[in-house]
Amino acid sequence: MKLVLFGSSLVSAYWNGAATYYRGVCKAMHARGHRMVFVEPDLYDRQQHRDLAEDPPYAEVRVCRNWSDLQRELERAGDADLVAKCSGVGGWDMELAEAVLKLQNVTTRVAFWDVDAPQTLASAFAEPVDTPGTFRALIPRYDLILLYGGGPPVEVAYARLGARRTQLVYNAVDPDEYYPVEPDPARRCDLLFMGNRMPDREQRVRDLFFAAASAAPDLIFFLGGNGWDTSDLTDNVRWIGHVPTADHRVWNCSARLVLNINRADMAATGYSPPTRVFEAAGCGSCVVTDTWQGIESFLAPGDEVLLASTAGDLVAHLRQTSATRARAIGAAARRRVLREHTYTARAAELDALLSSLSRSSADKPASAKVAVGRTSW
Repeated sequence: MKLVLFGSSLVSAYWNGAATYYRGVCKAMHARGHRMVFVEPDLYDRQQHRDLAEDPPYAEVRVCRNWSDLQRELERAGDADLVAKCSGVGGWDMELAEAVLKLQNVTTRVAFWDVDAPQTLASAFAEPVDTPGTFRALIPRYDLILLYGGGPPVEVAYARLGARRTQLVYNAVDPDEYYPVEPDPARRCDLLFMGNRMPDREQRVRDLFFAAASAAPDLIFFLGGNGWDTSDLTDNVRWIGHVPTADHRVWNCSARLVLNINRADMAATGYSPPTRVFEAAGCGSCVVTDTWQGIESFLAPGDEVLLASTAGDLVAHLRQTSATRARAIGAAARRRVLREHTYTARAAELDALLSSLSRSSADKPASAKVAVGRTSW
């Protein structure tokens, strides 16, 4: 099959947390014999901060400078088996969401690939019902809604909006990219957190990471990601800036504990493991994550991952988890993700769906399910 994705960026992770997700999916689908095309706009200086100097062998990357370039790529996508408009492209989002539907026919399926479902759904439910020109009005027209996360609550919400069919394609790990390496003494720390400064995550970072650093001045904390340069940091917190994906392994392997903090809406929805959870686990790191519903579906709390609801919980883990215990938890997590949470496994599920997808089944509304978790929709 030929699959064409319109997304934020495949070649740059700069202000683009979905990059490694797109890479993992495209690489695994290519390995299954599919032709992958990734169309991305030249926005937010991503092309000037590419993680991949050369385009990858598993996807044709087409960078667009303007709407005319994107229109050209839409025309070229007319022979695709699947065209997917991803959420959060960063420019011309609504134009693309409408334009891809014009490619829909008996041989070309059109999907919306939601990599931030809680935010997308909150916006859609806020839009008026039965009003042309809204994204809400487009949802029932897509053959398929693909979901980066969110689990049953998100599937139920999309069904309420008339989605024909939904399919979860969770984050995972690419074992070729994320594996244990020798720690770097210069990067050793007690706790590492890597994440861009985002409005809907900043307070959670302050309540967990910064509060824990203030409560444990004798421990060393490293903070990676864009936007934190204007923050007031305590003496035991070192900001390391944007971390290119090629450096993720050594940073993960040099920290005693690696912290994940979900954005507020994803934490409230649950079932939304970010890429960093699986990537750090792939490196054999001991992951501490903020608490959210569904984590036990992916890793076993206490044995494969540590949970922290408060800064006090986080400090307790730092005080009580020795380097030996951290390595044991990280090793158990690595075994679990290699067994169950690889992009190879995700691609097999997606491939089976695309192979079986028929026009008649796609036309049927999604069936109602029992809601799980807390949402605001």
